[in-house]
Amino acid sequence: MALFRVVAWPDSPPLIEGRGVLLRAPVMSDYAAWAALRERSRAFLTPWEPLWPAYDLARGAFRRRLRRYARDVREDQAYPFLVFRLEDQALLGGLTLSNVRRGVAQTASLGYWMGQDHAGKGHMSAAVAALLPFAHGSLGLRRIEAACLPHNEPSIRLLRRVGFRQEGYGREYLCINGVWQDHLLFARLSSDPIAPHADGAG
Repeated sequence: MALFRVVAWPDSPPLIEGRGVLLRAPVMSDYAAWAALRERSRAFLTPWEPLWPAYDLARGAFRRRLRRYARDVREDQAYPFLVFRLEDQALLGGLTLSNVRRGVAQTASLGYWMGQDHAGKGHMSAAVAALLPFAHGSLGLRRIEAACLPHNEPSIRLLRRVGFRQEGYGREYLCINGVWQDHLLFARLSSDPIAPHADGAG
């Protein structure tokens, strides 16, 4: 069992292709599309995310975000991706493997967001399904965890569709939109059956 694993991301960031989607590490040239999509989707996203800082969509904040991403990858702490539509490279959303724990855990947490215009079309289901072989294979993670609000039915369906199983209920698990909220807790093991790519919402 590998107790510690580092992927040399700054030198060779991966491109991960799924059903109709492409995942890659964010770069500075993504700023304009990222900020525009997040701004258009602000009302759609804020019920499901931590409070946005006032400067969150500023160019300087995005540059600092990229520096933090690079540090997290070097230190094997997190692996961020943007999600693009394969046919025209339109930015759709993002997902991140974060809080990587090595040693006897070999676990990370999955988080994701989708722009309002692109939600419910199966893009995030395809993106998560494409990410899982990288997470379990290249990163050597045995377990991927995810949490979602109990009333977030689209996210619950997405996680089940790609092979996650509900394992528990976390009281006041995360501070979302300024309020400590309960979450459903899901996980997928590397030994779990591979779920087929689905075309449903998510």
